[in-house]
Amino acid sequence: MQQFLKDKGAGLGLKRELIPQIQAQFGKSEIAAINFLEIAPENWIGAGGKAAKQLTWFVERYPIVCHGLSLSLGGPDPLNTLFLHQVKNFLNTNQIPLYTEHLSYCSAGGYLYDLLPIPFTEEAVRHVASRIKQTQDILERRIAVENASYYAAAPISEMDELSFIKAVLEEADCDWHLDVSNVYVNSVNFGFDAKAFLQIAADAGLGSRIVYGHIAGHYQEAPDLLIDTHGASVVDPVWDLLAQAYQLFGHFPTLLERDTNIPTLFELMPEVKRIAGL
Repeated sequence: MQQFLKDKGAGLGLKRELIPQIQAQFGKSEIAAINFLEIAPENWIGAGGKAAKQLTWFVERYPIVCHGLSLSLGGPDPLNTLFLHQVKNFLNTNQIPLYTEHLSYCSAGGYLYDLLPIPFTEEAVRHVASRIKQTQDILERRIAVENASYYAAAPISEMDELSFIKAVLEEADCDWHLDVSNVYVNSVNFGFDAKAFLQIAADAGLGSRIVYGHIAGHYQEAPDLLIDTHGASVVDPVWDLLAQAYQLFGHFPTLLERDTNIPTLFELMPEVKRIAGL
């Protein structure tokens, strides 16, 4: 999977508001820094008509990665295998080799429409890893899981977040979708050193599992509470953390997420170009 995105430096989340703008500017120097695009399969599976034609247009011109929203890898309900078979068909039909999901859960007797933290326990490691293995078996491909942002610690934990992530990656033998912004958000919300987090991850050899990264903006609810909204510009501490990540792990493809308060493409391009510059 790392080979698929090799040298694909900067990416952008493909939101419907941006589709006509990218199409209009394709091939022009103003957006040349966009090397790959990310979509949520939930938003495109079963699409027909105009949407299907738009997807085909982008698949023919850009490397595409899929970042899922609803698999609920840490949840108590059985995996939605029907959905996974739909994802598999979608990936194969559109020749998209990479699928990533959140290391969190979003269902328990029904979908909760939020990404909730998993208890950092040995039991949870086994539970999540088995579900990742099941996912990889169904999809017949390796996946990556993203370190998630969270706002309340699970009531029972036996290890810290990074130890949990490392244990899951190793037990499931899957890859890491490193969200640099989530590291920063969690470091503020729970009072740990974000740079030390990355240093420990590098020392543990987790860099070899990184497929690509995310950065995004957030909302500051209070001095010690950041909300991962993907609705603002990326702040300087996150840029600094990304630069450190490149120093520790080497350069890896990195994508700008912007899901709310979406400005024009030209207003987003300075951040995409800054990723490319780093």
